[in-house]
Amino acid sequence: MDVRALCIRLLMTIVILLGVQDQKIDAVSLRVVPNRLQFFEYESVTFYCEGVDYCEVVHKFKGKIKSCNRTNVKTPTGSSCKMKTLYTDDSGEYWYETEGGIRSNIINICVTNGPVILESPAVPVLMEETVTLSCRNKTASSNFTADFYKDGGHICRSSTGNMTIHGVSKSDEGLYKCNISGAGESPESSLNITGETKTNESEAKLLSLTHNYLNVSA
Repeated sequence: MDVRALCIRLLMTIVILLGVQDQKIDAVSLRVVPNRLQFFEYESVTFYCEGVDYCEVVHKFKGKIKSCNRTNVKTPTGSSCKMKTLYTDDSGEYWYETEGGIRSNIINICVTNGPVILESPAVPVLMEETVTLSCRNKTASSNFTADFYKDGGHICRSSTGNMTIHGVSKSDEGLYKCNISGAGESPESSLNITGETKTNESEAKLLSLTHNYLNVSA
């Protein structure tokens, strides 16, 4: 085997190892169903802990969630637990840790006793994807107009109660809220946008390694 072929083979091995590392990182992640940050008081939420057999969710101030002891269920990719009744003091940051001490992403939930919530994704949205924000009235499911705000400024009015952002970018990040005339205003929630996908990152690493190799070989 000549030197060039050996180098190419080594590069491919590195890429495979990078991919395995990315998968391990992705395996430790927390998500919620329904996928939103705001909840009305007395609603329920289910936490999904990827990559662990027992979903032991932690609240920043309350510590371990006791209901997880009674509601833990194994899933194909990990486990889940449910909080059947949410109260306003359940608002805050949630995460879980593996036995090896690896901490998942944090999800910051807001539980309100107000009449309006903004339904926005609980986890970051990939760049260039489409995301829909929905203004929800506790007492009426349709026939209302909603105003949407970003970082305190009015951005649009919708007769459907929904606002769709196509091809999101970093410029779409910010604090969003909505208002329904005659009903009230939602709390603010952060919309976060992620950068490149893991696949693109691995491809970039391969291109960089290949470029460096070709420069050395030239």
